[in-house]
Amino acid sequence: MPSASGQNALPETSAASGTARFASIGSPYFGVMLAVMAVVLILSNIGASKGVVLGPIITDGGFFLFPLAYILGDVISEVYGFRVARKAILTTFALSVFASLCYWVIIALPGFDDEFGASKQAALEGALGPVPQIVLASLLAFLAGQTINSWILVRMKARTGEKSLWARIMGSSVAGEFVDTLIFCSIAASVIGITDFGMFVNYVVAGFVYKTLVEFILVPVTSLVIGWIKKREPSYGAGALAA
Repeated sequence: MPSASGQNALPETSAASGTARFASIGSPYFGVMLAVMAVVLILSNIGASKGVVLGPIITDGGFFLFPLAYILGDVISEVYGFRVARKAILTTFALSVFASLCYWVIIALPGFDDEFGASKQAALEGALGPVPQIVLASLLAFLAGQTINSWILVRMKARTGEKSLWARIMGSSVAGEFVDTLIFCSIAASVIGITDFGMFVNYVVAGFVYKTLVEFILVPVTSLVIGWIKKREPSYGAGALAA
């Protein structure tokens, strides 16, 4: 049975099986999650321009924010399906590009030529100047990682239906986070001051392990949020919908 908006109609999930169900976009919940995902990615891009050392671990200033984007991606994929998740990923991508262009314009605009103006300009260039390369790394990594994460989760749901939510979240997260971390670190490492192979390996491994562990630890919370939204989405469970 197709959704009213047609957002989730793909042939790969059997409608007769009655196992894989998704909601159409018809409530405020998707819009709120999309907005939060975009803000999280934009703030992560800014924070990632700063290298951070926590004992033996090398990471960046956006490390504590970015896992939230993947958790939101899991919720959107599970509730609304792959096509809606892809729309969220591409919208977040576009908003991050827009933010980066805004940074460039702000830095390029002529400022006050006194000492205070010069110091503010230097601070802006120092904080936001490296961001375009960070944004490139983040966007390519986010696009690839989130797409893989969403696709795997939805494909697993096509096989298991409403069962084994924890397995879908964890299995998709491992693949998505690994691709995301590898792409991001490969492009962004030089910007935040990582100059040798040992530091790079530390950066990749620490980032992947940390982000994956955060998602694993928060699986119970993610599951509760998913269950809460499913109960409040009028179109969820109305029929078997393909993602």
